[in-house]
Amino acid sequence: MSESLRIAVRPPNFSDWPALLALLQAAFADMDGRIDPPSSLARLDVDALRAKAADEHLIVATVGNTLVGCAFASIRDDCVYVGKLAVAAAARRRGVARALIGAAARLARDHGRTALELQTRIELTENHATFAALGFAKVAETAHPGYARPTSITLRRPAV
Repeated sequence: MSESLRIAVRPPNFSDWPALLALLQAAFADMDGRIDPPSSLARLDVDALRAKAADEHLIVATVGNTLVGCAFASIRDDCVYVGKLAVAAAARRRGVARALIGAAARLARDHGRTALELQTRIELTENHATFAALGFAKVAETAHPGYARPTSITLRRPAV
């Protein structure tokens, strides 16, 4: 990336909802057929993303005018929950996820929360490794409704 990475939390003039949806769909595509139940991303469209951003803090990563990453952060009682973290394939292994998590950690500190939390699917072991490298540790396993086996793991890290 020759231009510098920029991170924005709740960018006031963000309007490229189709690009955000495309980024998420591309980043989550390799989960198809690997995770059970399927990702909730299949139920999201541009309007749902816009509504999600109104309820949560949208964090976007850009290089120039190109959207290269995103996450949603929700302020909870004891932490900031990070969801729908995605990095474009061409921008992976370049610090984008670390920068998005850093922005979520700043948001947590600004709201008096001491931890970040996220969930990832049991099957996505490469995500487990990525999140461990970002300082997250497994704190729980959960099952989606109707499943007798764990389908997700919950990870936490200090918001430092």
